[in-house]
Parts: sequence; C-alpha cells; structure tokens
Amino acid sequence: MLVTVKRQKDPQSEPYLQSFFVEASPQMTVSALLDKLNYTDDLYDVKGQAAPRIRWECSCLQKLCGACAMRINGLPRLACATFLRDLDPRELLLEPLSKFPVVADLIVDRSIIEKNLLRARAYQGSYRPIDATDYPRLYSMAKCLKCGLCLEICPNYSKGEDFFGALFANEMYLLSHQSQDRRKELKKAYDRNFGAGCSKALSCVSICPMKLDTLSSMARMNRFSPEK
Repeated sequence: MLVTVKRQKDPQSEPYLQSFFVEASPQMTVSALLDKLNYTDDLYDVKGQAAPRIRWECSCLQKLCGACAMRINGLPRLACATFLRDLDPRELLLEPLSKFPVVADLIVDRSIIEKNLLRARAYQGSYRPIDATDYPRLYSMAKCLKCGLCLEICPNYSKGEDFFGALFANEMYLLSHQSQDRRKELKKAYDRNFGAGCSKALSCVSICPMKLDTLSSMARMNRFSPEK
C-alpha cells in the first residue's frame, strides 16, 4: 500500500506530503499501520530518503478517547476504528484535522472545545432528579468523545468562532435536563452558540464514531422549556 502523510514539523513550519510503501493486512486499523511504520528500525520514504517518525496521538486504541482523530482519505475518522479493508486497498492519505491548529504532523490542538464550553458557562449547577425513562438517552449522549470529527465535517463550524457545533448541542442537552437552577441560562447558550448557526446539514450525525443521536438532542433542545 502507498501511504501518503501530510506532515508538518511544528506549528510555524510549512506542511508537505511524504509517501511510504508498506505491507499491510486488510484487517489492520490505520493506527496499527502507523505503528508498523514508526516501529521499523529506520523509516524511509518512497524516494529512499530517511524520514522522521510520524507524530500522531493515541491513548486507548479502543474508540474510547478520541485522541487519534484525523482525516483519512479525505474524511474525518478515528484511526483506531478505521480498518484498511474498508478503504482503497492501494492508496491511503492521512492528514491532520483542518479546523484545529496543527501541533506536528497528525497532531492538532483541540483545546478550543474546552474553551468554548467555558465561554458558554456549560456546567450543571444543582442536580435535578430526572425520570428513569430518560436514563438510556442521557447515557448515550454522555458517550461523546469530544474528538472533533463532527466539527471537522460541519459546514457551519469555523475554527471555534460563535457556533460551537454538534458536540455542544449534545452537552447542552445533558446539562439542561439534569440542572435545577441553570436551565434557563443553558437554553440561552444553546440557542446562541448552536441553534442560531445550525443549517441542519446533519453531516455530524453520519460521521460520529459513537453514533450519537444528535438530531434527537437538537429536537429536544429546540422545544425545551426551562420553566417546565
């Protein structure tokens, strides 16, 4: 397989493409492929030139942390959950997410996600008892990895301005339905930083690695009344 990686030495450097040939099994994930490349004794590109190790992030390798988010053949995906058997068997293009600052190679700085939650004062406050029938839906939404894939593919999200994206909608649903004293403020934050900017492209729904029902969060928040 021909593997091409969009590389960048540091945030100030110019990006460039570098390609490698590697023998790979269709049953391997992209993360396993990157490990295979990096753990060779010496790494050489297709031109026979020595190359530095490819920098990328991972933690769990089990689709639980979201650290390995990147663009794979043009689509934002998790490297640990993307198998080569589901991709073009001849070529693979790996790029960092484009809507976050690049740190190095495939590593990006996604701290804007937490900063936007702070800007919106996204915290629960005092706990409000909820009906047990809501537990499965709330538990499902709590699985959000904050990986940024939904932001990467969203046509309305642009590098953390005033529209905070699908993960914010899910977070507001979780918090507002469990808050006793901050429901009105959380609803206003949802309307301001999500509802007013969403064009309903719904690309976030199809790309989510956890298959969160963001459409349900949106529908419930749109008709949510803090007084009830």
